[in-house]
Amino acid sequence: MASRKLLLLSTVLLFISSSLGDRKAIEIGVGVNLGFGSGPTPSPSPLDDSSQPAPAPSSGPQPSDFPNLKQYYAYLVIQRFKQSITCDPRGVAQTWVGYRPCTYEGFYCAAPPDSPDTPTIASVDFNGFGLCAPTIVGFVDQLRDLAFFHANSNYFSGAIPNLTGLPYLYELDVSSNLHFGAFPADVLPLSNLIFLDLRFNLFAGAVPASVFAFDFDVLFFNNNNFNQPLPAELGRSPVAYLTLANNGFTGPIPPSICNASNTLVEVLFLNNMLSGCLPYEIGFLSIATVFDAGFNQITGPIPWSFGCLLKLEQLNLAGNLLYGEVPDVVCRLAKDGNLANLSLSGNYFTWLGHSCWDLVKTKVLDVRQNCIPGLPEQRSPAECSTFLWQPKHCLPSHDIPCSLPKSSTKRPMSSTPPAYVTYEALHHPPPRN
Repeated sequence: MASRKLLLLSTVLLFISSSLGDRKAIEIGVGVNLGFGSGPTPSPSPLDDSSQPAPAPSSGPQPSDFPNLKQYYAYLVIQRFKQSITCDPRGVAQTWVGYRPCTYEGFYCAAPPDSPDTPTIASVDFNGFGLCAPTIVGFVDQLRDLAFFHANSNYFSGAIPNLTGLPYLYELDVSSNLHFGAFPADVLPLSNLIFLDLRFNLFAGAVPASVFAFDFDVLFFNNNNFNQPLPAELGRSPVAYLTLANNGFTGPIPPSICNASNTLVEVLFLNNMLSGCLPYEIGFLSIATVFDAGFNQITGPIPWSFGCLLKLEQLNLAGNLLYGEVPDVVCRLAKDGNLANLSLSGNYFTWLGHSCWDLVKTKVLDVRQNCIPGLPEQRSPAECSTFLWQPKHCLPSHDIPCSLPKSSTKRPMSSTPPAYVTYEALHHPPPRN
């Protein structure tokens, strides 16, 4: 691991001195899709993965025209890709001329670790260029010394090429394009890859369990067509930022998520087809700041272990099938922790813990469209009765696997609602026991 980190550090340092400039901070949000539509079928690669680009004819540019042989081969790859471009609204490809590919717009050079005196193309940044091409096969995979490839918001189509021949690649961003097919599993053997962004494409099927066996820091898979259960091994990954929102994932949230307790900072399960009981193990995510599993089919009461999420700033469980009492220990996170937004609307909760009433008044807690007597904008009695009489299979969990700050309040009120509660409960919460 130490040697890997040293190699990665060496690769990162290549770009500190480059003209690329500072990257923006990582953003967990699912972003805004550009609505590109469907893409053309990819054409076959003009290159064999195991060979260098074919030499140019004697009448064309020669290796001696370039600063080194690596830049000569990069030139051949770029020119071949340039011929496949079908739209270029900013005229970027017009700058890809001459014998100095390090000066081409979107390309940046540095010396790879194995050739410290031989600068070549080490970084490609096409973000926002709006380029159209039927495939990036034969392009990305042929730039052998590439350390990162960012191509957000273009019209690249087809599958992701086999990138196992790129030993230095540590960031891959192909978000907001037209890529399709199965999950690009060929990127997984890349030992240095820590950032993988596939957002807003047309990938479908399953996310392989092996994804979570590698040392990723960032995995952005939202807004695709993934439609299989989440791998049970999800918690094996040391990932800090995980977005799986707006797909068709099914099944429960794996209890193994607790194994990511010391690394997972933000996780988005929003708007899938997840089901099953809300896992007690989520309460072990000790450094998480955002947990969003809204608009699924998750059921059961909220485990009291959620009261351990002292660093949590946003908790969204809206639009599920949750029921019971909103635990007082969870609402206390607004006072004892960092909680600023608790969204539980569109469920079947029947009562609030003592500390929750003030959060409704301050609009930190949203419990609209539930079954809580006396509160406005609740479900109809008939709708609540129909749901609450259905068999329930999720057992309540009142265990708290952490040491919580001492509360100034007494124990939460009973979960049994009174026969009649007026709207005044919003402004004058029920007295403490």
